[in-house]
Amino acid sequence: MRINSEPIINVGIMSGREIHATLSGRFTFEGETITGDIELSGSSDGTSAVTFRGKRYDALEFTPEDPAHCSFGLHDVTIGIGFHWERRESQKFRGSLSVIPDAENPGKIIAINRIGLEEYLKSVISSEMSATASPALLRAHAVVSRSWLMRQLLDRGKHTTAETATTTTTRLPDGREVEEIVKWYDREDHTQFDVCADDHCQRYQGITRQTRPEVSEAVEQTRGETLTYDDEVCDARFSKCCGGVTERFENCWEPAPKHYLTHISDTDTDGTPFCDTDDPDILGQVLNNYDRETIDFFRWETRYTTTELSALISRRSATDFGEITTLKPLEVTPSGRIIRLLIEGTKKSMIVGKELEIRRRLSESHLRSSAFEVIRSPEGDFILRGRGWGHGVGMCQIGAAVMGARGYSYREILHHYFPSATITTLYP
Repeated sequence: MRINSEPIINVGIMSGREIHATLSGRFTFEGETITGDIELSGSSDGTSAVTFRGKRYDALEFTPEDPAHCSFGLHDVTIGIGFHWERRESQKFRGSLSVIPDAENPGKIIAINRIGLEEYLKSVISSEMSATASPALLRAHAVVSRSWLMRQLLDRGKHTTAETATTTTTRLPDGREVEEIVKWYDREDHTQFDVCADDHCQRYQGITRQTRPEVSEAVEQTRGETLTYDDEVCDARFSKCCGGVTERFENCWEPAPKHYLTHISDTDTDGTPFCDTDDPDILGQVLNNYDRETIDFFRWETRYTTTELSALISRRSATDFGEITTLKPLEVTPSGRIIRLLIEGTKKSMIVGKELEIRRRLSESHLRSSAFEVIRSPEGDFILRGRGWGHGVGMCQIGAAVMGARGYSYREILHHYFPSATITTLYP
């Protein structure tokens, strides 16, 4: 499969009633050259408009006169939305700044970065991990991120919802009938831009973290390269740490197997898991400053008293289970991840799945992974002892970092994590 040219993409950065930006260099708007600080706002009456310099617009765009040397900054951008590291920061971007009304939130406006796909990738691989990563890891991640994005662009209009849920009644071996809820979450299409800038799609934080020439070299030297299978661009995935074993696509998302996203042992020739490392130099390649706040990822443990767990599950499920008496895995994948969990309480029992729904119900944000065992302490506490960080599908970022440090090439890394995929140059 090939396309004629590099795509230009629209990245949604932030939404708010007011957006404060700084134009560094000369930008053009309606034939006028503008630079410095600008302020934009939504309509005070809730109508669909953008206000700039006292005038109302349906949309507006600031275009750099010299794209290689101009940039714009946005202030109070929220990153890590919904995760424990959520925070705000200022960020800088190349390309054009477009501002449009937020169709889903009257009175708010959206800042969109219009930029070439390759320039976008230079930020993604610096935002998803550190710009100090090895050349092999940077190149591998560039190909994976490019593949994922191209698959989303090609499938535009097919992702209509982020959540798919089914509710049924299941009979347990003891004859009891309980409610079973199975949910899986993927990304839904954004209606006003191609992708967002946060973990919902791919982390994209502009040139804020794009600090080293090796990042640009990795993208430029793999230009247009994507993973393909059966002449189709792969829906490539990645997670922080697979815990030594990767997961099948269908066990986390849509029950439609993808041959290139399968179950593999993520181990070196001596059987040691690649991602089992505490080497700070290697971890620093993958984990940015806020990611380093998570220190236990290959092996981790979470402990709850019965009272704490009962309150947590009832709160996260919006259901009164009473006192939780049992957490029992009913279905565990070959990688060791739980995808059906029986939660029993004194007032209600329920089976939940898939892996992310389990992780959400057992944590205030997201449990590290669903690859855990349940242990009851002598005091009656629930101990969740697990491994890995994330869904575990596709490329393991920490494992790939270790492979790069041990001399594996980016092609070897890609063929390890996507064993049946082919590296194809999609555009010139």
